[in-house]
Amino acid sequence: MAPVVNRIESFIFWSRWLQLPMYLGLIVALGVYAYKFLKSLATMVMNLPTLTENDILLQVLGLIDVVMIANLLVMVIIGGYETFVSRLHLDNHPDQPDWLDHIDAGVLKVKLGVALISISSIHLLRSFINTSNLSEHTLRWEITIHVVLVLSALVLMLTDWMLTKKMAQAHPPVIARPDH
Repeated sequence: MAPVVNRIESFIFWSRWLQLPMYLGLIVALGVYAYKFLKSLATMVMNLPTLTENDILLQVLGLIDVVMIANLLVMVIIGGYETFVSRLHLDNHPDQPDWLDHIDAGVLKVKLGVALISISSIHLLRSFINTSNLSEHTLRWEITIHVVLVLSALVLMLTDWMLTKKMAQAHPPVIARPDH
């Protein structure tokens, strides 16, 4: 029975590689956002003489929004691959992000929550600047969604904090005592 169980367990462990096409697809999506950013930037620069200060502000916030989504994609691609599929073997690489050294599923969830709140904040700021073109109903929904994202992130952070604290209590650090 043990050889069959070992094969099943090996197959289950191998199944993590089914995520690879998803991460590659997210890299394609990142390329789409890079194209969208450059196209929006070029349009803004070409139309600069006709834009008002408010128009420029709204377009710059749109560019920031694209960058924030790109950052979110990079976190999901790199952090998710490293956490759930395989190590990236980037030791001593000069461009290795600092956060990659201490990433796990809980930290990744919190980082993603904060990134989503940041994106939502940019959208909300754009809406507040452009309130004359939006209905009160739309603004209320945007605020509601933003508040739900903030509360969700707080719950994730609290849960991660409680789990970390519980793990630390279950496995206290061993402190070496100097010999007397």
